[in-house]
Amino acid sequence: MPDFLHFEFMRNALVAALLSSIACGIIGSYVVVRRIGSISGGIAHTAFGGIGLGYYLGVNPLFGVIPFSLIAAIGIGLLTRKAKVAEDTAIGAFWATGMAVGVILIGLTPGYAPNLFSYLFGNILTVPVSDLRLILLLDILIGGLVWLFSKEFLAVSFDEEFARVSGLRTVLLDLLMLSLIALTVVIMVRVVGIVMVIALLTMPAAVARMFSRTLHGMMALAVLLSVLFNFAGLWLSWVFDVASGATVILVAAMVFLASGAATALAGRRRH
Repeated sequence: MPDFLHFEFMRNALVAALLSSIACGIIGSYVVVRRIGSISGGIAHTAFGGIGLGYYLGVNPLFGVIPFSLIAAIGIGLLTRKAKVAEDTAIGAFWATGMAVGVILIGLTPGYAPNLFSYLFGNILTVPVSDLRLILLLDILIGGLVWLFSKEFLAVSFDEEFARVSGLRTVLLDLLMLSLIALTVVIMVRVVGIVMVIALLTMPAAVARMFSRTLHGMMALAVLLSVLFNFAGLWLSWVFDVASGATVILVAAMVFLASGAATALAGRRRH
């Protein structure tokens, strides 16, 4: 057994990496296919208000992140679909509001918020067993809903106009998908933090898309890549004694850039 596996916090970190990769690969594939990375970033940063709420109420901040993320997802979806507000405007409004609420609530909380940095930039090494249970429950919920609505999500992702004409309730499906993104953000907050969550949500799926022909194949490969990025990042952070979340992102970024360069080079050779 490798030396680092003798420590409980490292074993918890590996389990958290594995569980988070499932949601990351599945939902990240939808994010990449539908090109809604900016919405995902808006949801992630709005979630900072939930962290402030958790600290203010004296509960696990993740329990505050869940309602804030869901409100942001549904709010952005309704504003852009029903109120005809520009997407970037809705994202900016929720982004700024969530951050402002978080700052105010943390300021009102007596004492010092010791783990705030880990929620901004991630610290998978501090994930307790209670958070692992919550991540597992969210994984089951996300996986179950994606399986239940797989055909509908597929139709909306690739041809929304046809899906609407076919009688599908595209607005409700869109809101459900945004809600699943919100729940995935909750999971990823513990792994890489709010600031970098969008990177790990999109890069494994983006790499997988280069080498996949079907959505399900893309999801499977994205999950595998996310596991590899997380495990490699954890190991490198242990060896070099650097921040785990940032190391995971750098590993993902290097593979993404290398894959993009290889794909471009292969395309040039074919022509």
